[in-house]
Amino acid sequence: MSDFSISKATFEEMKFIISQAKAENWNPGLYDATPFYQTDPDGFFIGTIEGDIIGCISAVAYDATFGFIGFYIVLPPYRNQGYGIQLWKHAMHYLGNRSIGLDGVITQQENYKKSGFQFYYKNIRFEGVKPYPIATHLVDLHQMLFEKILEYDACIWGIKRKKFLQEWIQMPNAASLTKMHQNQVKGYGVIRQCYNGYKIGPLFADNLEIALEIYYGLCRFADNAPVFLDVPEINLEALKLAEKVHLHPVFETARMYNKHPPKQLIEKTFGVTTFELG
Repeated sequence: MSDFSISKATFEEMKFIISQAKAENWNPGLYDATPFYQTDPDGFFIGTIEGDIIGCISAVAYDATFGFIGFYIVLPPYRNQGYGIQLWKHAMHYLGNRSIGLDGVITQQENYKKSGFQFYYKNIRFEGVKPYPIATHLVDLHQMLFEKILEYDACIWGIKRKKFLQEWIQMPNAASLTKMHQNQVKGYGVIRQCYNGYKIGPLFADNLEIALEIYYGLCRFADNAPVFLDVPEINLEALKLAEKVHLHPVFETARMYNKHPPKQLIEKTFGVTTFELG
């Protein structure tokens, strides 16, 4: 095996990581690098041979109890030579005893099981066209107290992700809307521009009616480009939403955990935030 080394990625090297996700047709957002990196600057790694980057992986630690693995990519000429497993072991070591989640491509599910991961459910990526606009009664997230959104997000996602959300809702070429009732958050969502079209995530809501209203509101920002929504298959109401707005499935992943997952409210999860960070 050649002189292979693994090191922490710099922010500049996030360009390589994002570019490889694009090359794999995972369709990352144009400005994902900043919110991803700021969530855990120590949790992104590159593998190099004689100074050339040939692979990457992320192992983002949200807190002392939970982390998420993503961006597990080795360049095609270097696959099946042992470099990938070294990146994997490095990421697992970094996250230590945390409960770890990932969204793996279905073909790799058996390999993840060998490392102690269990399948929980499928996430399905849906694609559609911008729907005809309808009247909505939503509030721009930037007009609200951030703590209200943070608490609502944590209730549904299972843990607080303050660093991530602070950056996520501030991205260029993105919009974020929330549904309020009696000064209480009843749902919120974010739409961002990707290399192909726009992606909505997260889309969290107390019920299908609110989720639909937020979906329609966010789609106003999508120009005439394709719209993507990643849906947990076990939320039947989320599948109803995809059907109502005429989305069709294009891709799926296996959501897996090596221990108990965070106490997420899947019934309020109509759109996953990202496949890379959960």
